[in-house]
Amino acid sequence: MSTHVFSDLPDRLVPFARNLMSGPIPHLGQRYDTAGTFLRERGNTVVCHLVEGSEAAAAITDARSRFTQMPGADKLAFTAATSLHMTLFQGIIETRRALPYWPSDVPVETPVDDMTGLFIDRLARFEPGDTFAMEVTHATPNGLTLDGVTERDRAILKDWRNRLADLLGYRHPDHETYVFHITFAYMIERFDDQTMAAWVPFLDEVTTEIRRRAPVIELRAPAFCAFDDMNHFEELLVFEPK
Repeated sequence: MSTHVFSDLPDRLVPFARNLMSGPIPHLGQRYDTAGTFLRERGNTVVCHLVEGSEAAAAITDARSRFTQMPGADKLAFTAATSLHMTLFQGIIETRRALPYWPSDVPVETPVDDMTGLFIDRLARFEPGDTFAMEVTHATPNGLTLDGVTERDRAILKDWRNRLADLLGYRHPDHETYVFHITFAYMIERFDDQTMAAWVPFLDEVTTEIRRRAPVIELRAPAFCAFDDMNHFEELLVFEPK
């Protein structure tokens, strides 16, 4: 299948197509290896885990299972199903010790455990925001893209993120444009045209099915977590919304 078939490929899928994207694959060799094994990469973050037993969790778990059966699934490194979550606000990670990904008032050489302790101290005075509702908007080979259901939900998300940034002391370059997501897998090797052709309609189908089964994605309360790799996020502080 020739490249021109994908001339109208959505921008979100271009990074996965071998004939449309070249160069290093982000995180490969640092977060996971070519065998699909996740490597030690310690840090912390604020996430919302799925609600166990909910229809949303079932629909998303079913979708992830379908991903593993697709052509080209061997080109993906799948995270543990038990780790499924939506990141609300990125913490620090040991492989990105630089401004503006690190608080400007703390040396970038500070050990991860010390940073986690420092953040726990700062977050002790954090006032949780309002409840927000999320929906799945798209799917990519990495997983699902989410957004607030209503304009009010999106404003609430922005409020949570802005106040966390102010309290913790840093803002990533994409702070204002951050795309909420639930990761299923990371890419080991980009897809050839034949594989990409199978995934394009599949991703639309998955999105439609999840939206039918779970128009609103039930999530647990945001929690500050520590992690050693991408397979488990240990909740240390939970912020029950107002």
